Amino acid sequence: MPYDEGLAERIRNVLADQHGVVEKKMFGGIAFMIRGHMSVGIVKDALMVRVGPDEHASLLRQPYARPMDFTGRPMKGFLFVASPGLESDEELERWIAHGVDYAASLPAKGERKRPTRRLSAGHPSGIRRRPSSS
Repeated sequence: MPYDEGLAERIRNVLADQHGVVEKKMFGGIAFMIRGHMSVGIVKDALMVRVGPDEHASLLRQPYARPMDFTGRPMKGFLFVASPGLESDEELERWIAHGVDYAASLPAKGERKRPTRRLSAGHPSGIRRRPSSS
């Protein structure tokens, strides 16, 4: 079963003013990426929301929310919201806000900090050279 295109259009409308949103086919559905990270998506008729590990347990107690599980092992920080929990625009916007807020809190993909290397004072380039064994 393909993903719910009506729900996808509603999500597009909510995210219309959000900078840098990219749609990507994922999980047999569609995902909406922010700064290279999945924020929300659709699998069949359920909304997939990336909420992060800190909010995961409390949001799972919300009506119509359940763990996101593809392999028999729930993915911590991700959940599904069943379509009855998305009937009003306010409900959908609230769930999308959780996904957008978490994705926006992560460093943009490709902008990860590289570990700083301590340079050696013994060589102008900072590279230590081994003495030759000749």
